[in-house]
Amino acid sequence: MESDYDELDRRLVHALEIDGRAPFSAIAEVLGVSDRTIARRYARLRSAGAVRVLGGVDPTALGAILWFLRVRCAPAASHSVAEALARRPDTSWVSLSSGGTEITCVVRTESEADSEALLLAKLPRTPRVEGVTAHSVLHAFYGGPDNLVGKLGSLNAEEAERLRPPPMSQRRGPVRLVEGDRKLLALLAADGRAGLEQLAEATDWSPTTVRRRMTELREHGLLYLDIDVDWRMFGLKARTLLWLSVAPAHLEEAGQALAGHPGIAFAAATTGPTNLYASVVCTNQRELYRYLTTRIAALPAVTHLETAPVIRTVKRAANQTWQPAGPLLF
Repeated sequence: MESDYDELDRRLVHALEIDGRAPFSAIAEVLGVSDRTIARRYARLRSAGAVRVLGGVDPTALGAILWFLRVRCAPAASHSVAEALARRPDTSWVSLSSGGTEITCVVRTESEADSEALLLAKLPRTPRVEGVTAHSVLHAFYGGPDNLVGKLGSLNAEEAERLRPPPMSQRRGPVRLVEGDRKLLALLAADGRAGLEQLAEATDWSPTTVRRRMTELREHGLLYLDIDVDWRMFGLKARTLLWLSVAPAHLEEAGQALAGHPGIAFAAATTGPTNLYASVVCTNQRELYRYLTTRIAALPAVTHLETAPVIRTVKRAANQTWQPAGPLLF
């Protein structure tokens, strides 16, 4: 509950959002406490599931396609279908919404053929699935390496700047993964603060090679550091999915404006029946109402809005591993 967290917890989480692999000594110096205090706080928060640093992967850097799926099920089947989707290695953010009869999730497909097989053949023919709506992600306005903690954080500008790592170079061109990369990404997905020695042992590389390869993958935009957070730490409880239709001439403007809203955790332009998707986290339903009638109402050229409150999150991004997807598990 909120009372379990204090200001030092929130400041520590903000520091980790800025640099997930920053030494505890560097964080302690900025926060004005001892190294042992920071290490002890992080261990407590991590063991409680309140915060975890993880290595995120942007699959589009490898040519994969991201889809938002809305899967309508018979009420008695929604939980079992959601659990089956959650077991797939190519899914994340599997949630039950709309009274528990709709499942929403993010799916990664490796090619157009994979997309066709999943969306046109497998899912629609799954028993007790009544319908599937698919939205391909065209452009992300906020999300991935941009974490909501950056908007909510408790550090001031000077403290944040002291923790901010130097800008990373950007590499153009394709990136190919070898077996060591997959082991590296899988371990970082579980613990983004894993030490170089541990990563070296898992990949059969030297610590120097691990450090160099991590830098290369980050420069290619494939790997980024993220944090998984219990939003109750910041007094937030209600997550709601938004599906908007915006006149094409105003899509970029509306998307950029949406990305700047305080409670927006993700925003993207998509294909499908609507063309703008977002996930917003609020304190309660009253705050959600105010948000919809003020911030959303002020967006340019919005012609349609649909809201889907999340009633249960079956799988988060933190549970995702990077490996080729297998067959549907249901």
